[in-house]
Amino acid sequence: MSGTTTAAAGLRRRAAGAGANRWVVLVVLCVSLLLVAVDATVLHVAVPAVTEDLRPGAIELLWIVDTYPLVCAALLILFGTLGDRVGRRRVLLLGYALFGVASALAAFAPNAQVLIVARGLLGVGGAMIMPATLSILRHVFPDRRERALAIGIWSAVAAVGAAVGPLLGGFLLEHFWWGSVFLVNIPLMLVSLPVGRLLLPESRGSVGGPWDVIGALMAAAGLFAVVLGVKRLGGGELDVFTAVPLAVGAALLVLFVRRQRRRTYPLVDLRMFARPAFSTSVCCIVLAMLALVGLELIAAQYLQLVLGLSPLETGLRLLPLTFAAMAAGLAGAKLLRRFGPRRMVSGGFCLTALAVLTLTAMGQADNATLLLLGFVLLGFGLETTLFAAYESMLSEAPPEQAGGAAAIGETSYQLGAGIGIALLGSVMNAAYAPGLSSVPGVPASASASAGHSLGEAYEVAAQLGGPAGAALRRAARECFVHGLHVTLLVSAGLLLLGAVMALRLPRVMVCEPPTAKTEPETEREVGLPAPREVVESRVSA
Repeated sequence: MSGTTTAAAGLRRRAAGAGANRWVVLVVLCVSLLLVAVDATVLHVAVPAVTEDLRPGAIELLWIVDTYPLVCAALLILFGTLGDRVGRRRVLLLGYALFGVASALAAFAPNAQVLIVARGLLGVGGAMIMPATLSILRHVFPDRRERALAIGIWSAVAAVGAAVGPLLGGFLLEHFWWGSVFLVNIPLMLVSLPVGRLLLPESRGSVGGPWDVIGALMAAAGLFAVVLGVKRLGGGELDVFTAVPLAVGAALLVLFVRRQRRRTYPLVDLRMFARPAFSTSVCCIVLAMLALVGLELIAAQYLQLVLGLSPLETGLRLLPLTFAAMAAGLAGAKLLRRFGPRRMVSGGFCLTALAVLTLTAMGQADNATLLLLGFVLLGFGLETTLFAAYESMLSEAPPEQAGGAAAIGETSYQLGAGIGIALLGSVMNAAYAPGLSSVPGVPASASASAGHSLGEAYEVAAQLGGPAGAALRRAARECFVHGLHVTLLVSAGLLLLGAVMALRLPRVMVCEPPTAKTEPETEREVGLPAPREVVESRVSA
């Protein structure tokens, strides 16, 4: 009896320590996420400096920018499911190390080819880090209430990283050379590696059988081809080099799904998609990102080319969107408990649609108050949607499939972003170009060139000069604002479709009690050894 009492007391002390350590683990995971999120956007402002120094060709410059997101999106499922088998902390720490090495290689790249390789390695490291952070978070916070708060903090950090990237890049470029945007990762990784090894718990799924290497490679190749095709489609390139990757990628993903359904031990348990909450959450993530990325791209062009703001002023105008997203992430757990997944996701979509409709009042003159209101509503609504969708998706997935579920969520995020640029960009071009076909005094060839983009229209107008150039510039601004309004209306329709789709989610946030496990087993799951006295009491029993 006394042995049992001593064992219980020891477990209570360990449980208290584990509870305190959970939040330390969250801090480490958020630092990991911040690095990856910043690196996804920090290069954008450094492109002119890279171009001037390394002199890449047009194709090389495209690959310098796109290799990181392409490789990262393609390998998310591979490394997410690998972490479930070999250990999520192990994959995360390897990702840290690779990210640091690739950052050094990118910082001191002597030519464009080496920089492209380094960006690819950064994508591999990012693919190892991203799903591991979410799956470890799912594991360390078994209680859904605490996990909701943790995911809210995690998503707020993601919003900060996306906004900080360009600002940090601009600051570094003012004081150092372009390689500093990569070099800043190294000291953070040197700290994260030992801290992560010391504090992060090891966990893995209980899925038996061999890891499906062929299936993992099929998924990686298929996703790479699809994302590449979608990116080219978003750039307006409708040719064989766009169609072939899309067709090959789609075929590989279909074969991947068929293979997973036949296997006894699948790489990804596709039965998760049979659960309405899981499949609906994934679709909501795609729709939310589709709206966010497309609108941010068009908004940045509007602020710079129509209103004439500098890149720094543009970034500052977009900051309210980021702050609103942070607030939504931090308040998300409380809102989810109060309103439930269905009302929260659907309400987030409706709030975002309201923000988009508000922004249709934008014209050729600057209206700072309108933009502030629209961006605040947009940031809060989208982050509310994304937070609740991610939380529902992770909670619906079995714990042993946490890595695969996290990878599916992150892949949906990347695909939504790519499709958003392609779809909304196409809508924008379709609404913008026709108005420039018959500008008085402007030759047909100049009108055709001006119809490609507003920036190109300004260049053509400057070459023409005189009344014809002024007329073309004025017409291009008017057509761009018209195209912006049409794009916003299409986006609002998609967001309302998401609000209807979200009605399939559960009405209330179901918080199940912990499963009946022995206490030592529960502690081993969070990386703590079983207390010696409990083992001894079991042996004596």
